[in-house]
Amino acid sequence: MFRKVIFVFCLFQLGYEIQAQSQGNDTMPQGEIFTSVQSVEIGGSTLDFDTETGTIQLRDENDEPIALFGFTYYKSTSPDASRPITFAFNGGPLSASFWLHFGILGPKRIVINDPGYTGPAPYEVVNNEYSILDKTDLVMIDPIGVGFSRPIGKAKWEDFWGVDQDIRTIGLFIEQFIIRTNNFNSPKYLLGESYGTFRNAGLVKYLQDKGIAMNGVIMVSAVFELQHLLFGPGDDISYLIHFPTYAATAWYHDKVADKGENLESFLDDVRDFTENEYAPALLKGDQLSESEKNDMAQKLADLSGLSQDYWLKADLRVTNSEYFQELLRDDTRTVGRLDSRFTGLSEDPLSQFASTDPQSDAISPPYIAAFKDYLYNDLNVRKDLTYTTSTGGRPDFKWDWNHSGNVTWNAQVAVSTLPDMTTAMKQNPNLKILILNGYFDLATVFYGVEYSINHMGLDPELKQNIIMKYYDAGHMMYTHPPSMEKWKEDLDEFMDATHR
Repeated sequence: MFRKVIFVFCLFQLGYEIQAQSQGNDTMPQGEIFTSVQSVEIGGSTLDFDTETGTIQLRDENDEPIALFGFTYYKSTSPDASRPITFAFNGGPLSASFWLHFGILGPKRIVINDPGYTGPAPYEVVNNEYSILDKTDLVMIDPIGVGFSRPIGKAKWEDFWGVDQDIRTIGLFIEQFIIRTNNFNSPKYLLGESYGTFRNAGLVKYLQDKGIAMNGVIMVSAVFELQHLLFGPGDDISYLIHFPTYAATAWYHDKVADKGENLESFLDDVRDFTENEYAPALLKGDQLSESEKNDMAQKLADLSGLSQDYWLKADLRVTNSEYFQELLRDDTRTVGRLDSRFTGLSEDPLSQFASTDPQSDAISPPYIAAFKDYLYNDLNVRKDLTYTTSTGGRPDFKWDWNHSGNVTWNAQVAVSTLPDMTTAMKQNPNLKILILNGYFDLATVFYGVEYSINHMGLDPELKQNIIMKYYDAGHMMYTHPPSMEKWKEDLDEFMDATHR
């Protein structure tokens, strides 16, 4: 009798839990989508797009709801089964996708006073003739924590905030999105900027392992090995890979005596110097003689715009933040991190390091204000929904830098998704990678990308699948009008070559 009572109670409890779970799923937020029709004129033709902006419910591998995932989707009103779809995002971590969205990819773009400060509102918003929407449908992605994206159900912020967590959840979104929109047989592209390229290198393998192979991956201002940005103790690589961008910056600001025939030829000489003279000098460390050190400091001074004395005091090793502050110190100005063509007033001329980034200061207000005006008025988003541009304002934000693609012993000091991209390319020899580099980008330096690509261990034929393009601009090369034109040409050529 006692066992029978227990059995009946257990059945009752199980039924109650199933009912409660069902009711919970029924009341779980489903997401909300706002629709509009947007148009863009490219090459003299006007194109129309059914547009969705908002969130959809993201499910985990067991179909449990875990998040409302935010996006904007531009779908051509002229159906074509062979039309590609591109998934695009910015970096951070974590930044919303409005930079790419309103800078170069979407149907409209903000006009910036490049390379100066843009005045206050009203801002100029124009038709974006450089958009890729004539080539592909487009999904702008906002990871969990930015845009309108947030956890639901039992999920917590930390379930999404980390290298692997981020790759997994964006991969889940892309898979569920192409199921929802019937795009499994469409040509597919990933496009990421900055940390978005680090994400891309892991994401392309994650998706490929799930049977979703990309036609191409577009890397804007790339970095694959984060330790190269850190200037860690005893690590000379960071100093070496930053030096060519120091030289490019000095060239731009007329701080070098011999500028050569043009920037490209000048930088070819700088690369040669870095590899064959600067690198061996740093390798010697304290074994470098005093005369050798003085000679090297003078050569560094001639190419960088900093004095020989400064290089000697720095032991031939100058960090990027020191360079921002020192190059134009006598003019009480600093140069930009994201784009060293931009300059701003130094807040503390006596400081060793720059305290602000002139490029970010110059463009952030117009980008944010103009995009939100577009979001709430053109894309018809409800005005009581808050669009979060960055997790920088979230007091509980913390990123988990562990990555399963790195071996255990070095995961804390050498965070890299380069092995993921290497494996993806070797397992899919049809995969093409387009990397866009700004010569004046001191956030993710072009020579660092070259270093990484040259250490992937690819055979010559497979290495040809990586295409490198360079721009006379910085991290966001699309703020520079001539680079916008080149961007359009480069992406059109890449998509035409990889869209079969």
